[in-house]
Amino acid sequence: MEVWFYVSKPHLIEYLSDLTESLTTTQVKTHIAFCEDKNLPDCCLNVPAIYFFDELDSVIFEHIQQISRFGQERLLAIASNQDLLKEKNSWHFLQAGAADVLVFPHNTMELLEYIITFLNRCHIVDNILNSNVVRNNLIGNSPIWRSTLKQIIEVTYFTDSPILILGETGCGKEMIARLIQTIDPRLKTKQLIVLDCTTIVPELSGSEFFGHEKGAFTGAIAPRDGAFALANEGTLFLDEIGELPLHMQSQLLRVIQENQYKRVGGNKWFQTNFRLVSATNRNLEENVLKGGFRSDLYYRIAGWICKLPPLNERPEDILLLAKKFMAELRPEKKCIEFDELLAQHLVRRKYPGNVRELKQLITRINARYVGTGPITIGTLPDEERIDNLDVKYTWNDGQFEHIIRKALTCGVTMKEISQYASDTAIKIAVSEEDGNLQRAAKKLGVTDRTLQMRRANQRS
Repeated sequence: MEVWFYVSKPHLIEYLSDLTESLTTTQVKTHIAFCEDKNLPDCCLNVPAIYFFDELDSVIFEHIQQISRFGQERLLAIASNQDLLKEKNSWHFLQAGAADVLVFPHNTMELLEYIITFLNRCHIVDNILNSNVVRNNLIGNSPIWRSTLKQIIEVTYFTDSPILILGETGCGKEMIARLIQTIDPRLKTKQLIVLDCTTIVPELSGSEFFGHEKGAFTGAIAPRDGAFALANEGTLFLDEIGELPLHMQSQLLRVIQENQYKRVGGNKWFQTNFRLVSATNRNLEENVLKGGFRSDLYYRIAGWICKLPPLNERPEDILLLAKKFMAELRPEKKCIEFDELLAQHLVRRKYPGNVRELKQLITRINARYVGTGPITIGTLPDEERIDNLDVKYTWNDGQFEHIIRKALTCGVTMKEISQYASDTAIKIAVSEEDGNLQRAAKKLGVTDRTLQMRRANQRS
């Protein structure tokens, strides 16, 4: 394990000597860096970080935002005294990306134990996140997707609470449920029982959940276990729980509360113990207000709420997913490559059906693909070409608005937002053009001289 320590002022480094020495004895590799003005030193990506500060200004929140992106939101902010952590300031740190905010205690051992626990948790989450079970099934490297997976892994591994998965259709809610079932260390059986609430026939709903005894109703020629029995010591996944009829909601609530049930037509009580995972694309809180969903059941199933981002909020993952789907359809093709025009279309296109819709599109592209070279724009189905005549590609989607909203919440001014956006655009353009400033300037729509002046201002 390793950790980066950042200090806002050089004299704070002396606070860390005992701490880093103690961490080294526990096989934790430590790094210390001084943050000067707005310039942050290079650091390792995806490494947990701790930021020490003894005064507050807007630059510190910029540091927190940048470092939290480096460490994928595994950042502790530690103040030298309590006066720095007034209520509003603490919220600003969390909004900027800190995982927690605390005061440097007088007892170094107390802080050491906290940091070691924090690092161990990060280490476990990272191991699962980088395992084959995640990388081979839940494709994506975008920050919002990685952050979502980390939250789900942490909740699954360190709690036994019910989990409610929210997301649009086609976002992968059942795949997340399967991940939860796979990595939960408390389960004695790795069986996942899936019940789609949209397909439950009202007359047979009791049997689906509780099972039934022989002769309980016409056609019940033998005893049968229901979902509560089959999921015992495992995971019960209720897909589209927002569609569950009200009379079944009350019965489900009783089983969750008491961990016991009776089969339909029987008098014997059976014990059951399962982890409940629910999913819906509905607004259950709104349904509660309208009387369509029981409030007491909602608070039972929503022990933790995990919201899956729609595909258009993670455009960086679209080509990764497309290549995976194509590789599944063409296992004999060693290298999957999309030409530039097709790649642009796939990334810019809207996906109301999310990952499921992308997979269907790739299936249709595969049907038209011939040859062994790159997959070209000509493989697009006819309906894609017709629609494309009037498509207006947009870049300022919900994710961009979310970033601006977050910056404003943290007290960042419009001038600072504009400056950061310009600096980031320059950095990306220069990187994508391999340092060729002339091509980068053309991509940015500015003159060579303007680009040179802006880069000079950045360095100063």
